[in-house]
Amino acid sequence: MSETVLKGKEYLKGWVAWRIKRYYFFIFLTVVSLILPWIKINGNHFFLLSFDKLKLHLMFVQFDMQELYLMPFLLMILFIGIFGITVLGGRVFCGWICPQTIFRVIYRDIIETKLLGLRKRIKNKQKEPDYSLPENQAKRIVAIVLWTALALIASANLIWFSVPPEDFFNYIQNPADHGVMIGTLIVLTLFLVSDIVFFKENYCIYVCPYSRIQSVLYDEDTVMAIYDPHRGGNIYDEHKNKLFTKQKELQKVEPNAECTACESCVTVCPTHIDIRKGLQLECINCLECVDACTTVMGKLGKPSLVRWSSTKETIAQSGKTKYLRPKILGYIAILLIVSTILGVMGSEKEYMLLNINKENRLYSISKQQDGSVRVDNSYIFLLQNTLNENHKYYFEVIPPKGITGTIRIDRPKKAFLARPGVKKKTIVRLSTNDVLVKDSRKDTVIPITIKAYAVDAKDKVVVLRHSTFTYPRYDMIEKAK
Repeated sequence: MSETVLKGKEYLKGWVAWRIKRYYFFIFLTVVSLILPWIKINGNHFFLLSFDKLKLHLMFVQFDMQELYLMPFLLMILFIGIFGITVLGGRVFCGWICPQTIFRVIYRDIIETKLLGLRKRIKNKQKEPDYSLPENQAKRIVAIVLWTALALIASANLIWFSVPPEDFFNYIQNPADHGVMIGTLIVLTLFLVSDIVFFKENYCIYVCPYSRIQSVLYDEDTVMAIYDPHRGGNIYDEHKNKLFTKQKELQKVEPNAECTACESCVTVCPTHIDIRKGLQLECINCLECVDACTTVMGKLGKPSLVRWSSTKETIAQSGKTKYLRPKILGYIAILLIVSTILGVMGSEKEYMLLNINKENRLYSISKQQDGSVRVDNSYIFLLQNTLNENHKYYFEVIPPKGITGTIRIDRPKKAFLARPGVKKKTIVRLSTNDVLVKDSRKDTVIPITIKAYAVDAKDKVVVLRHSTFTYPRYDMIEKAK
């Protein structure tokens, strides 16, 4: 065995391809996305945006639709996070997290290549199967049927984040009553089939706007798959025209060039680009070209010519890549600020919603048997229990400072039941027999605070609402006596 072969085997010993690491990461993401909708704590999901029940579940806490002010913060975290990842690691989101990429790997690498043998090798993604052959036509139909079944599951999985599984499987038994959900399921499935089977990576190249955004976000320290022309040689000129197709031709011009012109990095690329041409928007940072070159050059006992590196380190060779640079620290700071705001606002969630409206009549005056005069103000309370269990509710009146006398609740006389998610309309009458204000010129509007609470969970479920109590002119009180 030659010294080069021995050196190559030693060099590749213990090396694990990025492609294998991606597969494990894809399995992890798939398992999490399938299991997460089924997990509930105290009846609440990790994330659920229910248009059916007008609820938002976030981190196993339930919010009402009136509390959707949290959604902009979630979207900010999502987009700022993706932009920050792009500045740091290029289009790594596309190659490692994007469902489009995961679904294409499942269809192309598992169904077409491993199961049905339509494609000869995973490492050759440029050569499409010959569908003119009857055998391949039959295999393609089987592949589409298999993917359609998986696309149906994937579409249902997406819907589970707006219609929880426990409701989804009940609704699907009565399709006539849930046409919107069934229609959404069908449309999503058809989209995934047409996209993954027929449109393929063209979606990433021509449709996805992210590839256009990334060019603005990149800087010289952004880490991505980069070909090293200093070691490998310049395969393309400054106008992106190919100069060499064979190693001998390249070495005549650049004797020290190490590129073997095997083009393994080209044939393995899912978006059909040549990484040796330089930075291209189509690159999704899947790092399969790095694997291909590592295998070839590793057998020669040399490091890969394509590395996950930065233009600063590999092309300009002006220093080491700076990961924690000001731009990255800025994204981290913004994410921490937005996450903190979201956490604070989420922690202030109210476990009941209460709207208070006064009736059109300002007040009523009546003389009592003991000779006192009673003043009544009536209100309409609209209360909603946002928890998952029944509770009984009642109120207290907190008068402002400086007012002598008391304002009591005359109606309702006792606590009442409110079921989860149901808005309960209650007429509330506040009364006083005391002289609150002696002003004969005008009615007096007295600010009050209504304390509403769950009788059986007073420490947890309590809200304060500000309202007013209108007290009549004193001459009207005297007249009623």
